[in-house]
This record gives sequence, structure tokens and C-alpha cells, in this order.
Amino acid sequence: MGTPDFAVPSLEALAGSGYDIPAVVTQPDRPSGRGGRVEPPPVKKAALALGLNVMQPERLRRREHVEALGALNADAFVTAAYGQILSKRLLDIPRAGTINVHASLLPKYRGPAPVQWAVINGERETGVTTMMTDAGIDSGDILLTRAVAVRSDETSGALLERLSRIGAELLIETLSLVESGACPREPQDHTAATYFPMLNKEDGRIDWTRSAESIYHHILGVTPWPGAYTPTPNGIIKVMSSRVTDHPTDEPPGTIVVSDDKRGLVVVCGDGALELVEIQPPSGKRMSAAAYLRGRRLPEGTRL
Repeated sequence: MGTPDFAVPSLEALAGSGYDIPAVVTQPDRPSGRGGRVEPPPVKKAALALGLNVMQPERLRRREHVEALGALNADAFVTAAYGQILSKRLLDIPRAGTINVHASLLPKYRGPAPVQWAVINGERETGVTTMMTDAGIDSGDILLTRAVAVRSDETSGALLERLSRIGAELLIETLSLVESGACPREPQDHTAATYFPMLNKEDGRIDWTRSAESIYHHILGVTPWPGAYTPTPNGIIKVMSSRVTDHPTDEPPGTIVVSDDKRGLVVVCGDGALELVEIQPPSGKRMSAAAYLRGRRLPEGTRL
């Protein structure tokens, strides 16, 4: 059971390790992109390429879907960013339980966007946890964990892709230990748990009153979605990459203090300043700030 790109390596690892996969459960096809074209989720594409049976229930809790899954006689369910909470009736079906691949070091960063929030918060370390799914949200017993360092310039998209491969390896290791009866199992310390919600488009807006360091991590964390953005006199621009810089000034946060196609584009923050290295103008392509300033003006003193 999985839906986005993060789940694809786990599915492919299961198939490549010789496990019998009688069904792949994923979310229904949804409209995507500016044109609203209906697209299948990545897991569906991968499952069909592997010749596997795909189920796409709108609500997995409905009786007919529970009965269909029960008829599969599964030893275990595996979930990875599926997107629906499993009912107790579903969790009671597989003999070995339901094993979830979660992209954080639980109990920290429970919820649907653990990687994005870890990057936004400037975490130096994160990882993947395999856990037994229970009726709560990412609250089941921990099976295995693998920690990784977060690179200083790593976007949440790049980190999520890296963790997806690590998660697939950890899943196969976990299943092997479960089969042999030697898999460790440790209850979570719920007092140490943190939960972070799904991101929305408004979470991409840059708050210039925050420190330059904080905004730098925010830009990395919301890339590629929802994308960091700021309104300007030329319309809303997306900030694709940035760099913390030392530029002493008494100007208020959000003020452009350098705007030159040779010296760059620098904005005052609540503490420090940030150079906007790459940006994307409205309906335009990603480009360097220097290239942008050669065709458009954002005068020094402009307040974002």
C-alpha cells in the first residue's frame, strides 16, 4: 500500500526479492498540474510495469475492500506513504501484521510530511524507520531504524528520494528478520513524539522577518513543493536556491539592498541577509538572479 514516488523503491524491492504480491493498493487517479490532467499515482505506474494487480479504493475502510483484502490470505501488509488510515479490521487481517516504512527517526516527525519539516527545521540528521502499524498515526512499535546526515544544501525532494532507497533496503531487512522471528520490536516513547502536518501552498510563502538561516532552510524544505515564493512589484517569484550572506544594514526585513546583475540580488532578513541565487518569475523558467535582473528591474530599496 503506497502512493507517491517515495513508495516505489519499496514496491520494486519487494518484487525483486521474490515476495508474492497479490495486490498493490494505491490512491485513485487524480488531476495533476496546471492543466488538471488526470494522472495515475507513481505506485500504480510501477505496479502495472511489474504486471501486478492494482486496487484504487476511494475509501479503503469500506466493507467490500476489507473483504477483498481478507480474501488475499496475506501474511503481511506493507505500507509506505499510502495516504489513508487503516482501520482495526484491516490491521487484523495479515498474520504477521502491517509494516510501515516511515521517513523519519520515530517518534520524532510523525505525520505525512516528515522529510519536508525536518529540512525546514534545519535538522542535521534524519532517517527511516520500519514500524508495526497500529490504530494511531505513526505510533506503532519500532522495528528497525537507519539514520542519515542531512546535507547542508539538500532539498526535501532530493532527501526524500535518497531516503526512499534506504527505506526499501530497510524494508527487506525487516521482513527477513520478521520471517525468522528475530526482528527487534520496541514501543515508542510517546512523550518524545512530535507531529507535523501536510504542507499547503501558503507554507511556501517566505517570511522575511525570520532569520536568513531559517529562511534558507525553509526554501530547501519546500522545494520542490509547494515551492518558496515572495510577492514582488513584478509579480510573485519563486526562489529556487539561496545563500546566507553577510550584508550589514539598518533596512527593515524584506528590503532589497543589492540588485545588480553582477553583484546579485540580496534581501534583508530579520537577522542577516539572504542572496537569491536562482529564481523563477511568473510563467517563466528557472534562471539565475543575474539573468532575471538583466531583463527586469527590482530596484534597491524595494520592500518584499
